[in-house]
Amino acid sequence: MIRINLISEGRRPVVARKSKPKLAIGDQDPSLYILAAGLVVGLLVALGIYLSLNATIKGKRTKILAAQKTVKELKPILEEVEDFKRKKRRLSRKIEIITDLDRKRRGPVSVMDSVSRALPELVWLNNMQVRGKRTTLKCRTLNFNAIAAFIENLKKVPEFDEPNTQNIKRGRAGTYSFDIIFRFEPPKPPEEEKPEGEDAEAAEG
Repeated sequence: MIRINLISEGRRPVVARKSKPKLAIGDQDPSLYILAAGLVVGLLVALGIYLSLNATIKGKRTKILAAQKTVKELKPILEEVEDFKRKKRRLSRKIEIITDLDRKRRGPVSVMDSVSRALPELVWLNNMQVRGKRTTLKCRTLNFNAIAAFIENLKKVPEFDEPNTQNIKRGRAGTYSFDIIFRFEPPKPPEEEKPEGEDAEAAEG
């Protein structure tokens, strides 16, 4: 009797599957390590730049706050300084006005004093007119030569320019009338040295 084992024939032989070989740690691709290292370095550089900029910004803010505090503390002093400068400019203007008025007042007095000293004998002064820097003398004399002596005396006065003799007329009793015209230049007062920037400040004021 022949027996057939159908069960064993219906089964297929099991074929063992080949598993992929696992890579060891040392066998992995080195580019991955390079990429990872680059990322880490990049993050560290970015972090360093951030921390440096942050520290710089904080330092600038600290300086700005300190400067603002200093300005706030100095503000009253600066206001006092500006007020002092304004008062100084006003006082300087008043002094200039007073000096100019005094110079104008003393001008005719100085001219009269110099003319009186220059008058020779036999010459007398009838009238004197001072208009600005122009001075006109109306004189009379008994001697014609005294006119020339008077002119020479006037020339010796540093503040007088060249005298001009006009309208010489012979009058009664042998007298002569004549006019003398000259310009009077008062001596300039010595200029005081001004500190730098004072002119600009005066212009601003």
